[in-house]
Amino acid sequence: MLWEARRDVENVQFGESPMTLSVHDLTVTYRNRPAIHRVSFTAEAGSVTGIIGPNGAGKSTVLKAAMGLVKPDTGSVTINGETVDRMRRTVAYLPQRVDLDWDYPAQVREVVTMGRYPHLRLGRRMSSADRAAVADALDRVGLTELASRQIGELSGGQQQRMLLARALAQKASTLLLDEPFVGIDAATVTLLSDLLIELGQEGVCVVVVNHDLAATARMCDNAVLLNQHVITSGPIAAVLASDWIEETYAAGMLDLESRS
Repeated sequence: MLWEARRDVENVQFGESPMTLSVHDLTVTYRNRPAIHRVSFTAEAGSVTGIIGPNGAGKSTVLKAAMGLVKPDTGSVTINGETVDRMRRTVAYLPQRVDLDWDYPAQVREVVTMGRYPHLRLGRRMSSADRAAVADALDRVGLTELASRQIGELSGGQQQRMLLARALAQKASTLLLDEPFVGIDAATVTLLSDLLIELGQEGVCVVVVNHDLAATARMCDNAVLLNQHVITSGPIAAVLASDWIEETYAAGMLDLESRS
């Protein structure tokens, strides 16, 4: 299946209140092997936090555990002290594009409209404000003219913009993005990066998995260096200027089975 379950027109703002995402002592095991081990960090509202590390370091696993797509062995993920399940309406998740079915018979506008579903009561039709939020989201990512296009006909960059538009339409207070810049053109990387910066400035808690250090340095306020466990975390300038970068990428995959 394709779908897992700023500006608005006038005065509706992103989210309902500032959100803080807290990851505490998170451990996830796949086939009896640890994917992440005792991961802890905090991402604040009004900032962009990058999760950086080599392939296989567990970056995507952190987001999947946060969304309840994988079950952790230990630990928790909370938003303002509440479980993510209880805060689901305020959280938007952008999975990797390779995980999605682009042959699904849906148009761009239909997908972006899905961002409004968490706000609709059962049986309630879309209001004029809902439709305006969808139109505004499409405009913000530059897809208004492609709103009737079948999603499989989009380029990789356009597909990624559509997924971000769905989150914009939802007006989520917490935004989790898994490798949003993979396989897209440089112009779209710049557009999406600028949008994420704006969202952070507008009070959204943005967490983005990324492997590009230069893009991360430009976009993020804070960073978490991850290689199955947290190597270090903190303000982006301090993290990227530290010796921890070399350790994160040069150490290879850590054997955590012997860790307590």
